[in-house]
Amino acid sequence: MNGSASAVAYRANGRAFAHIAQFLPELTALRRDLHAHPELGFEEIYTSGRVTQALKLCGVDEVHTGIGKTGVVAVIKGRADTRGKMIGLRADMDALPMAESNDFAWKSSKSGLMHGCGHDGHTAMLVGAARYLAETRNFDGTAVLIFQPGEEGYAGAKAMIQDGLFERFPAQAVFAMHNWPGMRPGTVGINPGPMMASADRITIEVTGRGGHGAHAYQTIDPVLVSAHIITAVQSIVSRNVRPIDSAVISICAMHAGDLGAMSVVPGKATLVGTVRTFNPAVQEMVERRLNEMCSAVALGFGATATVHYERIYPATLNTSPEALFAGDVAESLVGPEHVVRDMEPSMGAEDFSFMLQVKPGAYFRIGQGAENGVGSCYLHNSRYDFNDDILPLGSALHASLAEQFMPLSTASD
Repeated sequence: MNGSASAVAYRANGRAFAHIAQFLPELTALRRDLHAHPELGFEEIYTSGRVTQALKLCGVDEVHTGIGKTGVVAVIKGRADTRGKMIGLRADMDALPMAESNDFAWKSSKSGLMHGCGHDGHTAMLVGAARYLAETRNFDGTAVLIFQPGEEGYAGAKAMIQDGLFERFPAQAVFAMHNWPGMRPGTVGINPGPMMASADRITIEVTGRGGHGAHAYQTIDPVLVSAHIITAVQSIVSRNVRPIDSAVISICAMHAGDLGAMSVVPGKATLVGTVRTFNPAVQEMVERRLNEMCSAVALGFGATATVHYERIYPATLNTSPEALFAGDVAESLVGPEHVVRDMEPSMGAEDFSFMLQVKPGAYFRIGQGAENGVGSCYLHNSRYDFNDDILPLGSALHASLAEQFMPLSTASD
């Protein structure tokens, strides 16, 4: 899956791509260095340091560190600023708490940590855009490049917003992209609406009465109650959510009793799972029905059940004008035949959603898989690696968003 560091395998139109393709070796070296040194959310000390160093070498106008703990923001001013326009371009920097099974030279140097989602590539692509924009400045306004910590479950986007990101850098719109192994390189996918689902955590605590397994009639068995709850909650989606809407309820873990105590009925059981939705009304309904159903099922057995419902990430919802614009920009680089404008939303989640709650913008996918889009190691796989061949295209997409969002007038040229 890894491209050559000396030649561009995938071509695109436009001066941005042609310019950036010249420094593919440097971008590849940066990406692989970041891959070898993965860091979890809000621990990206090495990563943010490398990014800061690279941005200064690129000649950006300002570098701001420590935003949202370990976040970095670069500011690049265009050749003119006649309208006061500002665009935000975001890349995530953090890795995952998983062991890597690859054996190439740039594999993770840290046990139990790896870049299994391609954030190393996202970071390198935005650095590439920074270098191009700083060298050419073919735009009228200000580009704000946001290197975000803690996307993988830490809500780093929310932390940066709470730390004054958009008060300090009041972008009119924000854009982000994610690599997608299921799409072939040179393709881009976007949707004018939902792109990723909300991610909610549910914890169901079932309380019964423990006792001896040989005298189960004297107990209120929380394991039995939990089994009925697991089955019952699956009817919430099938019998409460319209077929044209989408929702998933998954109970993914259960803890009850002691594996070494085969004849002891425990007094409590805990279930943990996730709920995924796109529509806030569906989300509200699922939360209400979970509380009602779990309580009622437990009551039927003489037990009690309490649902703790935590809203972790909201749904990632593109605003239509910005999604249309991003699609047009992508078409200008790779052609309309390589842009999917009705990309099927994913039930996965993404904390860029927090930025889209406060700013118009769009989130899209850039293909990086096998040539036919099949057989690539998927995200969060221990053998995953970013495809370096797409680094120039991703950088050019970022840069072209800035240039076309804030075009220079004829007079400015």
